[in-house]
Order: sequence, then structure tokens, then C-alpha cells
Amino acid sequence: MTNQLAAWHTDHINFASLLDLLEREVSAFYQEEQPNYGLMDLIIEYMRKYGDCVHHPREDVAYALLVERDPGMRIVISRLLQEHRVIAAVGEDLLNRLHEAERDVITSRTALEAAAAMYLAYYRNHLSTEEKQVMPRAAHLLTEEDWAAVAATEPASVDPLFGENVHQRFAALRKLIDGEASMYIPSPDHRELA
Repeated sequence: MTNQLAAWHTDHINFASLLDLLEREVSAFYQEEQPNYGLMDLIIEYMRKYGDCVHHPREDVAYALLVERDPGMRIVISRLLQEHRVIAAVGEDLLNRLHEAERDVITSRTALEAAAAMYLAYYRNHLSTEEKQVMPRAAHLLTEEDWAAVAATEPASVDPLFGENVHQRFAALRKLIDGEASMYIPSPDHRELA
């Protein structure tokens, strides 16, 4: 159980860091700057390929098992399942708009901003609900057999960005994330003032 739950939580931490990067790029619009469409594209591509196609199907299995164990979770779980569909649809729309922007196709900046804002809002709320309401209940109620069923969910796929073997397409994004993370890690010489 703890391995699957820990993996679920780790994915959420990774997704949150990507959403932070995406939000930083979206904020460039408000500062009259040009966002990095290529970076935004990589983030959404990863979230679509791994988040929507690997992570969410595993959650769906855990959700179904959780509702069996605690029918009182049905409303929360139904909303989360609906959010999986909305996140996928908004992510696809955002990815299409980013592809247009990268190709210099005339596209509405407002529509691109709105799609990105909706994606960020839905995804952040979704992660928060899972972390606060669903995962504690799942940790308490799901059995080892339940977690084995979650682990066996297809498609079984290695994380192409945060896994051990970073996919070449995502290597630059991983370096950026690792570089940003190192900015927050104190140097070995760092001493707390008393």
C-alpha cells in the first residue's frame, strides 16, 4: 500500500511543480512579455501523456475501490472523475492553442490565457481535494490487494520526466526543474543565524 500511495503523492508533488512553471509562463502575458510556448507545450504534453493516460487511470481504480469501502465518498469521487475528463479536455484545448502559437498561427491570446487559467485552476483544486480528502481515506481503507489492483492498472508506464530514465523529449524540462529546485536547497556552507 505505502508504495502506491507514496507514488501517488510523489506524482502530485511533481505535477504541482510543473503547474508552477506553467503559471510563471502564463504570468508573462500579464507583464506584456512573450511566454515560452515551447516550455508550456512540453509541460502540457507531459501532463497529457503521463498524467491523463497513466496517473489518472490508476486513480480511477483506487477511487472505485474506495467507494466500495466507503460509499460516503461517492460524491467527492464522482466530482474527481468528472475533473479527470475536464482536465483532459482543457489540456487538449490548451495544447492545440500552444501548437498554434508556436507555429505563429494567429490565435486569440485571451483564449490561450483562459485555457491556461482554467487548466491551472482545475488541476490545482483537483490535487488539493485528492491530498486532503481522498488519500487519507484511501490510506485507511484500501487493502494490500486493492493497492495491487491499482499497481496493475494498464497502461503500465515509466514516468518519462521524473522516472530514472528521462525521455529525451523531456530532458531539457527536467534540467530546468532540477535547476530551479537547487535554487531552494541551502548550500553546505549555509548556517542559521542564532
